[in-house]
Amino acid sequence: MKKIAIIGGGAWGTALAIALTQSSVAHRLALWAHSADVVEMLSARRVNEIYLSGFELPADVEVTGGLEKALAGADIVLGVMPSAHARALYRAIRPHVAPDSIFVSATKGLEPDTYARISEVIAQEIGMDSPSRIAVLSGPSFALEVAAGDPTAVVLASADATLASEVQEEFSGPRFRLYTNDDVIGTEIAGAVKNVIAIAAGICTGLELGTNAVAALVTRGLAEMTRLAVALGGRRETLSGLAGVGDLILTATGELSRNRSVGIELGKGRDLREILGSTRSVAEGVGSAAATLELARRTKVEMPITEQVHSVLTAGRVTRDAIRELMERRLKQE
Repeated sequence: MKKIAIIGGGAWGTALAIALTQSSVAHRLALWAHSADVVEMLSARRVNEIYLSGFELPADVEVTGGLEKALAGADIVLGVMPSAHARALYRAIRPHVAPDSIFVSATKGLEPDTYARISEVIAQEIGMDSPSRIAVLSGPSFALEVAAGDPTAVVLASADATLASEVQEEFSGPRFRLYTNDDVIGTEIAGAVKNVIAIAAGICTGLELGTNAVAALVTRGLAEMTRLAVALGGRRETLSGLAGVGDLILTATGELSRNRSVGIELGKGRDLREILGSTRSVAEGVGSAAATLELARRTKVEMPITEQVHSVLTAGRVTRDAIRELMERRLKQE
């Protein structure tokens, strides 16, 4: 029986812990959380009232605030931390894992300072010569619905087909289905950039521009995501699947989307600092916008929606002006 150490006690980490107790394969589970109040709450009441209220964490999931304890004997390390904290956490994880441990990243973002994908961060900090022990979990998956047991299908990407199949069997259950592919780059870029596009979709909603505008923006946003992923070495078909268009539709239109919610509030005229200060949850698109734009510049990929989101987030650009500029761009072929 394998042990899975889930590193991150937010909504997604908690939901995955719940889902993995219902997998077809039995395993031991440990959930590590950074915040002492989350550890205390989950240990005493078995409900993460801060991030995922209303769902009981099964009694056989070990909860701890100690990395060494969580990682002891772990065969699989499932990283569910915000992208901004990934490097420091993986650096802290390294002394406590076995040389043959498998790493699965469920973080949908880019490292803000280096613009690195999280699988790259893992390889650098764990000291791997090749990415053969790394997989990436992504796709349309609101934490609340996964915790509730609603049917969900996601993607597990790894350069090693054997590893992907192993984790697929370990994680899959009657209501949590995993598909595999070997396009780690495309899967990670899709997971990060869709959050940026979702902010833009939320802005359209907050400005009450109508569903025509949202549909157009999501479609053109998918084109941006695809151009960047392909330029970086990903495959176009990955962006047409669950990790790409599937997750984009969910995040850009779903009521539970944190990134869309940030965009809606920006569209209504609220200050970004006020929006972010009102919640402990992380909207990854805020941190990934600058990294996405820098990757676009390096690869000479045109990403006008990302440019406008970045200007709203960092330069305080008026949201209505940003949308107007997108609409008034030079006419061209699709």
